[in-house]
Amino acid sequence: MSAPTRGAVVVTGASRGIGAAIAADLAGRGFRVVGLSRSGSAPRASASPAT
Repeated sequence: MSAPTRGAVVVTGASRGIGAAIAADLAGRGFRVVGLSRSGSAPRASASPAT
């Protein structure tokens, strides 16, 4: 059973660096995270999708 969701957050710059670390931390704490990036690289999942 997964932990209850605490809310939703939007993290800009989530493809790497500090933004990726913040997104991963918030996801680990039970937040639903929407990560945004302006880079042209393909998006990648850093956490499991909510079910």
